[in-house]
Amino acid sequence: MAQTNLDELPRLSSVHVLVVDDSPEIRMLVADVLEAGGATVTVAETAEIALDRLERLRPDVLVSDLEMPGGDGYWLIGKVRELPPERGGATPAACLTGCSEPEDRASILRAGFQYHISKPVDIRTLVGVVAILALPP
Repeated sequence: MAQTNLDELPRLSSVHVLVVDDSPEIRMLVADVLEAGGATVTVAETAEIALDRLERLRPDVLVSDLEMPGGDGYWLIGKVRELPPERGGATPAACLTGCSEPEDRASILRAGFQYHISKPVDIRTLVGVVAILALPP
């Protein structure tokens, strides 16, 4: 991640974010950045755990890796979008992935994510996307 002054970024106070990544390092790095911005963060290491936590905790925003063993990000967003809105089916979501070709971006957006964030992630982009997704509809 590029060096950024966190004071210059949007504040994420009262925003609850569910971060899903099979890499403990990426998961904790993303969580630390979002928490430094004021967000409350819940983490999950698999898509199945994330789906359970999303239904139980109802976060404001989902940030998920795409390529994970077992259920991947496509599986997760598909399951989320099958849920009724009152159970989390309309949760705004960003995909955080190393897949950055135009066709990858198109597939990610078609699958149900609102944003594609490329790895390595830029802190400004990450916080900015979460802030946008957390805006009331």
